[in-house]
Amino acid sequence: MINSPQSFLGMPAVLCSRLMRDLYAKVERISRSSVAVLICGESGSGKELVARAIHHYSNRSTKAWIDLNCAALPEQLVESELFGYERGAFSGADVGKPGLFEMANGGTIFLDEIGDLDLRLQTKLLRVLDGVAYFRLGGTKKVESDVRIVAATNRNLEELVRTGKFRPDLYHRLAQVCVTVPPLRERIEDIGPITTLFLSQHGDGRSFTLDATQAMEAYSWPGNVRELRNVVIQCALLANEEEICTLDLPESIQDAYANLPHAESDLKRLYAAVNDGLCEIKHGVGLSRSLQNGAMLHDMEKRLILQVLQRTAGHQERAALLLGISRSTLSRKLKQYDESGHGVAMVAEGEE
Repeated sequence: MINSPQSFLGMPAVLCSRLMRDLYAKVERISRSSVAVLICGESGSGKELVARAIHHYSNRSTKAWIDLNCAALPEQLVESELFGYERGAFSGADVGKPGLFEMANGGTIFLDEIGDLDLRLQTKLLRVLDGVAYFRLGGTKKVESDVRIVAATNRNLEELVRTGKFRPDLYHRLAQVCVTVPPLRERIEDIGPITTLFLSQHGDGRSFTLDATQAMEAYSWPGNVRELRNVVIQCALLANEEEICTLDLPESIQDAYANLPHAESDLKRLYAAVNDGLCEIKHGVGLSRSLQNGAMLHDMEKRLILQVLQRTAGHQERAALLLGISRSTLSRKLKQYDESGHGVAMVAEGEE
């Protein structure tokens, strides 16, 4: 296991799971050649990190690293960014500009979201990849470049080829070697260490409770590492205590954890502990304690229930699920609080 994060061009990588360690061992091997690499994987899974690692381990690591998101720019701008332009090539081109292929000469160019590239540009890109010299926009002098191509996509390029939206010859030229980055839900061992890494960057000494970590491990993470980073930042900013608990996590993560048959959240354990204390007093086991202790336990239970109801916007069914009690038990306790003048009814009425 690699405990300390590695860094590739300023981006730290956590390699704890067997899947990621095997992936990066493969990356080290293919990096020694100059073959084109196609990186596939879901959005937010870490494809750019893999691309940076390929450059890091290659014999081009001291040369330029250039990246372009093909989906982030309009078609005409993508062409000018890739191949450059001469002065006067179009309105506003007051000076000439080298393209990314020129700037990356001898190094690596990373084309992210390659599946969104226009068909016309696909044709021009294929010629460049085949070693054909090209012109800048508005230019008369051919440009040659020695560049390694690493491309990435979260789309199914084979399906795009079948539907005529992606050139098959370009696909085969880009996919000399294919690397697939597994989604976060398939590498649960990485969730805790990645969370610790992000929290060290944003948490100012905070930490997650064991239950909170287990809740995050139970979640499917459709947004992968990018979503996990956002959750960590949100919790670091908004949690009231130094330890971030399950209740501080987004509702989607709480629900996923609460619905697990074996899940025992910190809320459930705290609620059980409070009720164990109440039961002892009720049956005389805790007679040595003062009546004040009993009142404190009742107050703890009430405050816990109020806290959960506030978190669920008064939704009793969700609150009962998080507390690990039945809906009828929660309703009965709320009625008792209301009859005793605690004014809980207004909170409960927020239920959908």
